[in-house]
Amino acid sequence: MSNLLQIRSLKKFFPVKKGLFSGSKDTVKAVDDVSFEIGRGEIYGLVGESGCGKTTVGRMTLRLLEPSSGQVFFDGKDIFQLPKQEMNRLRPRMQIIFQDPYSSLNPRFTVERIIGEALKVHKRVTADTFSGRVKELLEKVGLSPRYSKRYPHEFSGGQKQRIGIARALALNPDYIVCDEPVSALDVSIQAQIINLLQSLQQDEGISMLFISHDLNVVKHLSQRTGVMYLGKIVESAPTHKLNTNPAHPYTQALLEAKPKLDPKQRGKRNPLKGDVPSPMNPPAGCHFHTRCPQVMDHCKTQIPEETNLGDGHRVHCHLYT
Repeated sequence: MSNLLQIRSLKKFFPVKKGLFSGSKDTVKAVDDVSFEIGRGEIYGLVGESGCGKTTVGRMTLRLLEPSSGQVFFDGKDIFQLPKQEMNRLRPRMQIIFQDPYSSLNPRFTVERIIGEALKVHKRVTADTFSGRVKELLEKVGLSPRYSKRYPHEFSGGQKQRIGIARALALNPDYIVCDEPVSALDVSIQAQIINLLQSLQQDEGISMLFISHDLNVVKHLSQRTGVMYLGKIVESAPTHKLNTNPAHPYTQALLEAKPKLDPKQRGKRNPLKGDVPSPMNPPAGCHFHTRCPQVMDHCKTQIPEETNLGDGHRVHCHLYT
């Protein structure tokens, strides 16, 4: 499988003032040296606790945020080096589905205008074919074409998210960032949206970066998964391998925290102790050492190198070096 997207040593640091009247600044290391690839037609899962930098990575892959350093190659082109006109020509091939369907749709626009605005901006339809294309997109995401003249407040959360998906599909993109698209929905609706995304990916061959804090959701969707902690990817592997044989203590803790439906599998849990450190002042050495149950002395001072465990399974942990 060839790669559509290649992320190389991506960093994003945000300056933050120490106080209202202070001139000095701190730096939030939101993303700190992240690298991975997404193949054509592949769903890559990116998981981790809230605040670990997942969304920032996703937005940088679309150049909605400029990086502090690093590269993102889309179809062989470094998007951060492209001039504005060439980047604008590339944008229809990359789209995003936002986390909150309640705030991502303009309440003053009809569904037809929400979905069709990009079609008009990029001149993909004529006046005669506009309404037909919008109705076709609504049908594709499981909504009735007669909804096209309605407003967002007339829909449920799941229906709103389907409208957001239709908007993302309008320009036939090659790549979609799914930024926690089901976290704001009820469990039964989550399953519908997951099945919809899966069928669309299979039918259209779209590459996706699926961002989530829920390993159960990622398990059903993605072919490969990366686990982020405090701005860094600590482990990446084929999804089935990550779920059956996790290597990093953080990944093991995330999997142990997953709800288990089978009462026989429910045992005593050992939740992680302590809070996630501040990204303004991350711990020296391995960032996870302040919460790791298997911490060693050199974890506190030395940054772990990447270790290849075979079959695409990589981990950053001193237990394997």
